[in-house]
Amino acid sequence: MQTEYEILSRKIGRHFQKALTSYKLLENGDKILVGLSGGKDSLLLLELLAKRSKINFPKFTVEALHVRMKNVNYESDTSYLEKFSENLGIKLHIKTTEFDSSTDKRKSPCFLCSWYRRKVLFNFAQENSFNKIALGHHQDDIINTALMNLIFQGHFSSMPASLKMKKMPITIIRPLCLIQEKDIKKFSEFSHYEKQIKLCPFEHDSHRESIKELFKSIEEMNPEARYSIWHALDSANLLIE
Repeated sequence: MQTEYEILSRKIGRHFQKALTSYKLLENGDKILVGLSGGKDSLLLLELLAKRSKINFPKFTVEALHVRMKNVNYESDTSYLEKFSENLGIKLHIKTTEFDSSTDKRKSPCFLCSWYRRKVLFNFAQENSFNKIALGHHQDDIINTALMNLIFQGHFSSMPASLKMKKMPITIIRPLCLIQEKDIKKFSEFSHYEKQIKLCPFEHDSHRESIKELFKSIEEMNPEARYSIWHALDSANLLIE
């Protein structure tokens, strides 16, 4: 009889492979940079891609980048990330940056922090000839973003599973796009992923937590709501750009 861990591992593996196939996320010769924040999502992403890279076709390489924010105490133990990456046979790069929230009062600290991290990620990818950047957004992230954009921005859009950048020769891929957050959380507990240190003074400043609660209420009202929203995004061709 299969254990709960084995059942969950196979479920995650199926959804991961389905995402790779459905949205054509991997191609022969890809050089992929994983944005490794240190949270459960990015750890799972790195583990899945590292194992997938050992299969003969398509042949691709994977490395990881962890960006530390100097002035925000929201970080992971880099020694753990180094050991985690080494055990997977993955080269890990670590960069440090910072931002000053007083320079642009129109943007939230969360937005600025994310923007500066992404800037380091994109610059590093271009400087080192990576053609793809893999991010650890799961299905809940993508659906919640769609709800946020609809409620606060007045348009229906989200984070695509695959996004070809217009100003640089890089494609962003989200291989966890079909995996639910609750499954990642459970898998991370089984795998004993070390928890991220969360001491960010701005972590409750955004609407994202409120949207997560709203989505929980929607799923209680209609357990199929997740699939309806996903189908709507897919039908509108918003998951590949």
